[in-house]
Amino acid sequence: MALNAGAVCALLLSAGAQAQGGAACSDSQTVEATNACAVKAYQETDTQIAILYGDVMRALSAHERPQLRQEHTAWQRDRIARCKQATRASESEPTWPRLYHECLTAETEARRRGLLRWLTLDHPSAKP
Repeated sequence: MALNAGAVCALLLSAGAQAQGGAACSDSQTVEATNACAVKAYQETDTQIAILYGDVMRALSAHERPQLRQEHTAWQRDRIARCKQATRASESEPTWPRLYHECLTAETEARRRGLLRWLTLDHPSAKP
């Protein structure tokens, strides 16, 4: 993997700036407004991860990209399954959309570390 220090710094700075995004939804809003706010926050976080994923893909060599693609696709599938399982008991509640999308947002924010790991010597394709 041929990354120069400037490229790594730029990716880390943009990732840090993206992590500062969206304010939390207020509990003083209506259920509908709080649910909509949670959906919007998730969409913003998901867009930021998609951008970071594209940046990391471009930074990797051609032989590393398929492994990252597989890892990311599995993570996307598993994120949905984990959040459905975590919020299953609340599905009939009016607050379920908020709980589900807050879970998706948390899972997506946690993915940032996994993507940034690919820019270090600790990434999966660097292992013997």
